[in-house]
Amino acid sequence: MDPRLPRLRVDVFTVLPEYLVAPLSVSILGRALARGLIQVQVHDIRVHGEGRHRAVDDAPFGGGPGMVMMPGPLFASVEAASLGPRPLYLLDPAGRRFDQALARELAEGEGFGLLCGRYEGVDERVRQHLVDGEISVGDYVLAGGEAAALVVVEAVARLVTGVLGNEESTAWETFSDSLLEYPQYTRPAEFRGWDVPEVLRSGDHAAIERWRREQAIARTRSRRPDLL
Repeated sequence: MDPRLPRLRVDVFTVLPEYLVAPLSVSILGRALARGLIQVQVHDIRVHGEGRHRAVDDAPFGGGPGMVMMPGPLFASVEAASLGPRPLYLLDPAGRRFDQALARELAEGEGFGLLCGRYEGVDERVRQHLVDGEISVGDYVLAGGEAAALVVVEAVARLVTGVLGNEESTAWETFSDSLLEYPQYTRPAEFRGWDVPEVLRSGDHAAIERWRREQAIARTRSRRPDLL
């Protein structure tokens, strides 16, 4: 690894480490990990589970459906990982909405941890005394935090210098400046009677930039006016 390149470490705490293996080994994430541009440590919470069956959950006090993740295995797993100054976030629908701005904020640090909930959630003492904050990837409920963790890791990793082949890519992407991305075209110039806009074939870079900006604003106004 080039010592001049930044290194981002992400620690993911989960009861299903196998859920993360394949996605972390392919495409952009796989190449970034292989080159040492990012480091992702996956910690199996069940290693610190209780009893012969390594239990990590129990019935909720006061009754109710489902099971709740116990604080003991979660605290023990995080403490054994020695995160140091890196913040730890619980992936939870009640958390701060994950967006491009938060992805950039996380990418600018030295790393962070992600705690994946399961079942009916985690003991409230984990929320109050273990994590530094909560992150939500959307207003919906997943079976657990693993899918959300992959969303966060990929979105953040793409912003680390060297991960993408063309560093300008992130500057023009959707949400990079609160706008949706402009329409993209590639060969052929004509397909089933539909032509690529003439301005994109003109070679006039100033005109192309103006067209793209206008299209981004128009698309955002039409599809996501809340961003404006």
